[in-house]
Amino acid sequence: MNYKMILAYDGARYDGWQKQGNTQRTIQGKLEAVLSRLAGCPVEVNGAGRTDAGVHARGQAASVRMKTDRSCCEIQEYLNRYLPEDITVLSVEQAPERFHARLNAAGKRYRYQLAFGGRKPVFDRKYLYRVEEPLDFQAMRQAAGYLAGSHDFRSFCSLRRMKKSTVRTLFGIEILEDREQERADLIFEGNGFLYHMVRILTGTLLEVGSGKRRPEDMEKILEAGNREAAGFTAPPQGLFLEHVWYSEEER
Repeated sequence: MNYKMILAYDGARYDGWQKQGNTQRTIQGKLEAVLSRLAGCPVEVNGAGRTDAGVHARGQAASVRMKTDRSCCEIQEYLNRYLPEDITVLSVEQAPERFHARLNAAGKRYRYQLAFGGRKPVFDRKYLYRVEEPLDFQAMRQAAGYLAGSHDFRSFCSLRRMKKSTVRTLFGIEILEDREQERADLIFEGNGFLYHMVRILTGTLLEVGSGKRRPEDMEKILEAGNREAAGFTAPPQGLFLEHVWYSEEER
């Protein structure tokens, strides 16, 4: 039987989603350990997005094939009973036999959370990035306009050697600011994202906001096809995988 799961997790103490041979601290590894115990044999979990170390999720999608007599509700209850407190399963449902959480994804939404101004975000400091210098959000929106659409985003990828295409489509970047609360969210929607792409996009937009770059510089950065041309990689704690959709109706 094939199952689709939606998960939320605090990625602060994990080395990312993807299971690795040199660490036990991965989201995929924790899920597979519990599900393998439930199924009585090894199982493999496929995630829609391979979030990296320190990145969180509010709506990660995953798929798994396994044999069990338990209902979807019972599988969800079992997972939430034995998973660590910083990982929760929001839903479990039967999926079509050919469904694959990553390969069938039509789009993903990421949210990067910022704090700005003089007020220290004491209680939320582990889940956002604080920028002390003033930001020109209008300039950032202008820069985001150059980035929307289908482009080769090689300049916004940390992997120097990519065998596969680095062309992706950004459906849009929305920048929401709350000057009273001194908070801002950068929301990225696209059909796929490269390694560190959202964090590099964020860092580059912040350099525009602080006056270190001009909005129109985005065109040259895209054309360069070189990681050195783009801005810094924003830290992971402000980034959340918020939603994965498989059809326009789910978006």
